[in-house]
Amino acid sequence: MRTLFATAVAFLLVLFQTEAAFSANLVAQVSLSSQTMVVTQNGMVKYRWRVSTGRKGYGTPTGAWSAKWASRNHRSRKYNMAPMPFAVFFKGGYAVHATYETKRLGRPASHGCVRLHPDNAATFFQMANRNGLSNTKIVITR
Repeated sequence: MRTLFATAVAFLLVLFQTEAAFSANLVAQVSLSSQTMVVTQNGMVKYRWRVSTGRKGYGTPTGAWSAKWASRNHRSRKYNMAPMPFAVFFKGGYAVHATYETKRLGRPASHGCVRLHPDNAATFFQMANRNGLSNTKIVITR
């Protein structure tokens, strides 16, 4: 009986560890030079989107972070309550979020955040929350 119980426990541990490993693979790769974001899940490309990152004087940090927190209808206290819908924060006040200035996507235009079309931001927001913020990585490169 003990052997059966131990086998069942071992099976469940492997099952949950495998599930956690798969869910840890949501990655948003942002390229400052091409102003694009590629979203991969479990190593497979799901989306390629145009973005706007920090304009002159407002750099976007480079590096890799796990998502820290998310806010569906966030407003920036730093920039006159500017709307930041579908915000996924990754470093202090920096976030991936929606913009209504969609004509500026594809070139630097933000105060440092990574801005997306509202439909794309909503998709990323939902994916990040479904997979778990701690399992979502944002990688920003030149």
